[in-house]
Amino acid sequence: MKIGIFTALLGDKSLDETLDIVQREGIEAVELGAGAYPGNPHCNAEALLDDASARNALLKKITDRGLTLSAISVHGNPIHPRREIAEDHHKAFVNAVKLADALDIRIVNGFSGCPGDHPGAVNPNWVTCAWPDEFRDVLEWQWKEVVLPYWTEQAALLKKHNVKFAIEMHPGFVCYSNDTLLKLRHGVANGEQIGANFDPSHLWWQGIDPIAAVRELAQEGALFHVHAKDTRIDPYNSGRNGNLDTKSYGDILSRSWVFRSVGYGHGIEWWKDFVSNLRMVGYDYVLSIEHEDGLMSPLEGLRKALNVLKEAVVSEPAGQMFWAKD
Repeated sequence: MKIGIFTALLGDKSLDETLDIVQREGIEAVELGAGAYPGNPHCNAEALLDDASARNALLKKITDRGLTLSAISVHGNPIHPRREIAEDHHKAFVNAVKLADALDIRIVNGFSGCPGDHPGAVNPNWVTCAWPDEFRDVLEWQWKEVVLPYWTEQAALLKKHNVKFAIEMHPGFVCYSNDTLLKLRHGVANGEQIGANFDPSHLWWQGIDPIAAVRELAQEGALFHVHAKDTRIDPYNSGRNGNLDTKSYGDILSRSWVFRSVGYGHGIEWWKDFVSNLRMVGYDYVLSIEHEDGLMSPLEGLRKALNVLKEAVVSEPAGQMFWAKD
């Protein structure tokens, strides 16, 4: 299993500077953003698609430093009710799939997206409760009229290019839990192309046990990629207000939960158990560090996370067990 990084956290630096930092810190893989919400500071998919020499140069920059490219990421909302946003994010998704194929990288990471609540909506509507009854009507409309038709077409595109789409289960979008992700995977033709970019940080505050969740997804054959990011639930704010929290992520003192660097929400023993479970279910790809910790600079957060993961990840394969003879 390799420790990687989603390079968006170093988006203020050039690709060469970023790769030099990654190599210097002892990280083994990179995940590059290619549009939508994270932007594309290190990977202009449209330009790369038109230039084979540029693609070769990109891969050479990575491999010359002893690194691998784990995934192309386009975390966006291609089913946004505002056409201009939906079209921009859809184009980024399509370009990322084509680029992944051209680079022989078989995973694109992103979100499922979320539509509005009727054809004339201007903002997404994330439904989180079953009553009053009109909320279930909204969900039925979203899935029947928007979600399944869109992803049926995109699953065919993924199949054509032999690329898998790894959805980060993220609140605010229609796939935010195992149930909703598997509903999409099972609800479209070529659904085997759709699985998870598993990020435990979005699950804890929902009350989901990430280890139980990752075991189920692996059993379904739907575990494609893994993010390493932590969450801390504040016992005092959560105890007063619960975990449905719309305060700014910058208001750390008042929030019920916040994203933290690996090890600052759950200790090393949890991360060791998580890595052990990944190995048990057959995952031996990349743990890609993502930084969104408001209490640490990107480089500090990266180093803290790296220290924990280096202790949790045993890179050597299991060997023969020898017993002392009497």
